[in-house]
Amino acid sequence: MTDTEIAELLKAGRPEEALARLLQAYRRRVFALAFSFLRDRDAAEDVAQEVFVRLWRALPRYDGRASLSTWIYTITRNASVSALRARRTESSLEDPLVLQAVEESAAEVPDDAAADRASLLRLVDSLPEKQRQVVILFYMDERSHEEVSEMLAMPVGTVKTLLHRARARLAASAGVVQSSEAI
Repeated sequence: MTDTEIAELLKAGRPEEALARLLQAYRRRVFALAFSFLRDRDAAEDVAQEVFVRLWRALPRYDGRASLSTWIYTITRNASVSALRARRTESSLEDPLVLQAVEESAAEVPDDAAADRASLLRLVDSLPEKQRQVVILFYMDERSHEEVSEMLAMPVGTVKTLLHRARARLAASAGVVQSSEAI
């Protein structure tokens, strides 16, 4: 279902159906963006749930000035930043729970296709926060430079620069030799 169809449901006074469609369309994307900020599955799930509660409360006030996706990503970004501020404590490998999680993830051996994807995701995960967020939105969520710019509240030129730097860093991490024209 498109954003336009969801907006039409809202105009028709059917917010429950609109929210159901939003959940279906954006559940994974909201989680992925929250995870790119928080880097913690449980925290990202909590933020995603909070985002949809906020959406439910705000749906009657949606005015259509921004696209639904931009509006949703902005809410997600703000909720993720708030969660980061609230969670000032850092985990370390000396924490038994963190050490156990690392050992468990190292024990999992995926098949070749999954291994390639997992390897790529690990490389993306190793990027600095802003580069990682831009890469996820631009490549994995297939957003335009302008949409990423709006969603992350940064100029389009900054988005392009972050993408350029992320591609160079990913290529270097993967051991790929690139010419400056390819970037």
